[in-house]
Amino acid sequence: MAAHDTLQFGLFNALDPEPVPGPVSEPATLAPAPDDQRPARGRTALRARTAVLFSRLEELGLRGVDTLVLMRTRRVMVSLIGRTLRVHEGYAEAPESVLKAVVAFAIARTKTERVAAREVILAHDVERAPAPRRQEPLRPGDLALMTQLSEAHRQLNRQHFGGALRDVPVRLSGRMATRLGHYDAGSRHTPPEIVLSRQHIVKHGWREAMHTLLHEMVHQWQHETSRPIDHGPEFRAKAREVGITPAARRDVTPLERRKRQVG
Repeated sequence: MAAHDTLQFGLFNALDPEPVPGPVSEPATLAPAPDDQRPARGRTALRARTAVLFSRLEELGLRGVDTLVLMRTRRVMVSLIGRTLRVHEGYAEAPESVLKAVVAFAIARTKTERVAAREVILAHDVERAPAPRRQEPLRPGDLALMTQLSEAHRQLNRQHFGGALRDVPVRLSGRMATRLGHYDAGSRHTPPEIVLSRQHIVKHGWREAMHTLLHEMVHQWQHETSRPIDHGPEFRAKAREVGITPAARRDVTPLERRKRQVG
């Protein structure tokens, strides 16, 4: 059995793992880690899932492991460090064939055995923890501007979508160098949001900002109606319907500068 081997997938480390010792000599105590901030009910449920998974793995031949940790991570799916086996919580209800691969990985004696187990494990899709959104500090005037943008979203929703779209946060970004805006569809862990470039609003004015907001709302419409979020035929048709440029990009150069460039 390898002393230290890891399956890696993605970019981020585990979040708040909670160990459940296996029955080595003394009965396991399942007290939560001191810094665990989960509600008590959530910790109890996690312990139960961990204990059930540990039992299933042992029935399938797991040996040489004292502790099982269920983790939520984007990068590591399964790792073995010493006698501690760490498993992504998405595998807690995995089918037996996948759990056999986890066992095979843990007890493998050769690289060939580990590679074979790795292929089976990674073939089983699990929902990975999301990359945390990068939150920018608010600048003076941002709160008032975001309130205006949220009200504009509601008005445009009623005017062009019959009020069918959900209310989503509209926030500002100072990091957008070339993009005017972005619709983030979110995930199971994060809600959808619309982000507009602060520089775009300041530089090009409110009318252009409303054009950009409506563009992102068409993407929101695509998402909420289970359509692909893209700039394909359905986007272009809807964009024409609501009266915006039916393209991924548009020229927002001020009219005076365009005249000088032409002249």
